[in-house]
Amino acid sequence: MTIDAGPATNGAPAGGPRPGYDAETTARLAADAAQIVARYPESRSALLPMLHLVQSEDGYVSRDGILFCAEQLGLTAAEVSAVATFYTQYKRHPNGTYTVGVCTNTLCAIMGGDAIFDELSEHLGVGHDETTEDGAITLERVECNAACDYAPVMMVNWEFFDNQTPASATDVVDRLRAGEPVAPTRGAASVCTFKQMSRVLAGFPDGRADEGVGAGEPTLAGLRLAREHGWTAPTTDQASTSSDQASTPAGEPAPEKPVTGGEQSSADREATTDADVDPGGKAESPGTKPDPSKGADA
Repeated sequence: MTIDAGPATNGAPAGGPRPGYDAETTARLAADAAQIVARYPESRSALLPMLHLVQSEDGYVSRDGILFCAEQLGLTAAEVSAVATFYTQYKRHPNGTYTVGVCTNTLCAIMGGDAIFDELSEHLGVGHDETTEDGAITLERVECNAACDYAPVMMVNWEFFDNQTPASATDVVDRLRAGEPVAPTRGAASVCTFKQMSRVLAGFPDGRADEGVGAGEPTLAGLRLAREHGWTAPTTDQASTSSDQASTPAGEPAPEKPVTGGEQSSADREATTDADVDPGGKAESPGTKPDPSKGADA
């Protein structure tokens, strides 16, 4: 349903149809939006999850979604667009059912991440942030998946696929396009759609958070070794002492720590200027010419 907006509103042409969701969709999203807004002391703070909410409706942040967020939060469409275009998780064009993100940051890259991306790009016939013709896969280069101990890593709608190879990654996307169930390496037992994932990011749990393995052997190896050897983290004082000793040449005493108000500290220092004595009281506003009668140091 479209509404004749009369004068231009939120960027809609004067006298033309105003974009927006139909009444049923608006009511349903408004009920969800009310739950989101209730989490924050200021309504505008709810914008990020609200953008995920409209993305769960359209599969991307559409013009309708931007206007909905603006109206619900008392913002302008320009303010909402500025945020939606800043973060890469918000898509400004239709996204695939599955976002396949290949980490090509330092460690994953040298372990084969670049080769995986190149293989998938050729196999799917798309480049970065492009979607296959069937609408199934959007391929992305990802800066870091925060899983360096499993490099090279690929994610499908933010579910982990660890220790990938070009062949295994290709098999995953082929199965997704064929509609077959695909299980991540860790975490949830299955991969949800991009819209479903966006709703979770909006703050509406899907009940899958406790499924599967969260931390595998590579992540827990350090903890296991520490327990075997009885290692514990140093206390704060021990850590400070160790740090001082590590930075001090052999045979020389550790440097003294700065004392508040002392030579190496600006805290609680003695007032030395008019601004120190009376902040804001005597300070001249920017652009004000100095009074010659006060002398050069005034």
